[in-house]
Amino acid sequence: MQKNGPIALLFHTLVVIFMLAPLAIICLVAFTPENTLSIPTTSFSLRWFRAIFEHPDFVDSFKNSLLLALLSASLATALALPAGLALDRYQFPGRAALNGLFMSPLIIPHLVLGVAFLRLFALIGATGSFGWLVVSHTIVILPYVLRLVLAALSGLDRSAEQAALTLGASPWTSFRRVTVPMILPGITGGWLLAFINSFDELTMSIFVTSPQTITLPVRMYMYATESIDPMMAAVSALMVALTAVAMLVLDRAFGLDKILIGEK
Repeated sequence: MQKNGPIALLFHTLVVIFMLAPLAIICLVAFTPENTLSIPTTSFSLRWFRAIFEHPDFVDSFKNSLLLALLSASLATALALPAGLALDRYQFPGRAALNGLFMSPLIIPHLVLGVAFLRLFALIGATGSFGWLVVSHTIVILPYVLRLVLAALSGLDRSAEQAALTLGASPWTSFRRVTVPMILPGITGGWLLAFINSFDELTMSIFVTSPQTITLPVRMYMYATESIDPMMAAVSALMVALTAVAMLVLDRAFGLDKILIGEK
């Protein structure tokens, strides 16, 4: 095992470099002063970051994506928590089928989901509605929250809940003051993953957005089909920074190791 240690370390290092290299290149290109996609060689410039704010469409799309992600992630969390409790603590007919239904958006291509939502919204006359856009995103990101909630519940020591009930606390009080704080890292981690996936969602959103509800990824896709200037790299760099800040805050607040492995 020790002889293979350097080889394993080299392999994992190469994998990390392979995964992070595209992000690093995009972030470097975002600071180029040139009019084409090129890595700056002589100087760095904030030209393309300033250009973002000169396009009101991008600012409006960012606001749409931010509001959409906040609402969708919060609604998905509100649904995943009781669903996770039911799936973890109770045995009932159709439990496995219900769990599979909740997780199905992970295996159904988003292209298929987009076409299905478009057809559904057209039938009920809800095409272009921001509220139904929130619903569609909630369905897509619900599995991310549910998986982490289930992971947190599966390792939960219920003795504290039983002690609270024995001491006279109501089931609601025990849930609110004992259960929720103990699984809070899983809930928060699930919310953050849902937020990121909703904010970045493109394939399905192309079918269900309207001119008034265009999200930032859809706006970027539309712009990239018409232009090849580095402004898209600047937008991408800002999105990477936003995600990194969110992960850093979550790590400082709860610890990513606890969230990912469901520890309390």
